[in-house]
Amino acid sequence: MRSLGIGSAGILRSAATGLAGMFLISRGRIHLDLGWGRSLHPLGPFAVQINAPRDLVFEQISSPYLGRMPAALRSKLKVLEKGSNLVVAEHRTKLPLMDAVTVEAVQFHPPGRISFRLLRGPVPHVSEEFLLEETGSGTALSYRGELGADLWVLGRLYGGSIVCPSWESAVAHSMEEIKKGAERRAAARWRRSGES
Repeated sequence: MRSLGIGSAGILRSAATGLAGMFLISRGRIHLDLGWGRSLHPLGPFAVQINAPRDLVFEQISSPYLGRMPAALRSKLKVLEKGSNLVVAEHRTKLPLMDAVTVEAVQFHPPGRISFRLLRGPVPHVSEEFLLEETGSGTALSYRGELGADLWVLGRLYGGSIVCPSWESAVAHSMEEIKKGAERRAAARWRRSGES
């Protein structure tokens, strides 16, 4: 009597196919935008206080896209197309098992907002924004966004449990880097002008 199971070879083939699919999706090589059973997941909100003027924080965020690319970002960011206030950029994020690659449209609204819209990546929909508000002691940089994944329960699990935490972790790390860079620039500016 034969077993009704698919057998160990079938399980290995299915697992290999699933892993290959996950690899291609995470690298942005396959972009599935089915629109079936889409679940939406909030990203953030979270904020960081930066001891630097708003114009300088805005410049810290926008300069790799609109100006000169720092050497430290060359392995993580590649500007594919550039206009005066809109760029298309490829972002590479290190994950535990592999790099995730996304392509996003980034729009600059000086001096208080930068918005991102996913064009290609591990999920079919992401929209995000950084808001910069002047405060008495510098700038409040806040972040919020929305991530969408398809295929009902599978999308809720994949989007909410796998992609969202990794995405938010990458953004939180970027915000800390922005804070460090902007505060370093502000300190240099204050030293040059003789301010305290």
